[in-house]
Amino acid sequence: MESTGIVPRPTAERTRDVLERLAAERDMWVSTAHPDHGPHQVPLWFMWDGRAVWMCTGAASATARNVRAEPRVRLALPDSFDVVLFQGEAECFPDQEVPADAAEAFAGRFGWDPRTEEGSFVYLRVVPRLVRAWRGEPELRGRVVMRDGQWLR
Repeated sequence: MESTGIVPRPTAERTRDVLERLAAERDMWVSTAHPDHGPHQVPLWFMWDGRAVWMCTGAASATARNVRAEPRVRLALPDSFDVVLFQGEAECFPDQEVPADAAEAFAGRFGWDPRTEEGSFVYLRVVPRLVRAWRGEPELRGRVVMRDGQWLR
């Protein structure tokens, strides 16, 4: 692989960059799998509350069904050069049972409140356990910036 002139960032800088992107980005790819139906991947709007990623999807969606059967998920920010990948377990909250502060923050960020919609929605909360971040091949080494739910510095 050809070098791109990238100087690898130290872990603390990568962690800071990930946290900045979590505050600024709107979309996240969500990968789930159902034991009988296999993998499923979809982009969803997300909100970072400082500890967890919150997303919302239809209660009958493949994503919601998969999470109920198998809560382990992988998440990715949408940039194939500035890669950020998350692993964790998703917790489902029906739209009328979601913590009010999370639902209000989500509605405030996107101008859309699923609790007021006619259909049923679920909020997904993912507390990351492992996060990897890298920019190109020179940063593959040292790409783990969170392990066991703890940010590395």
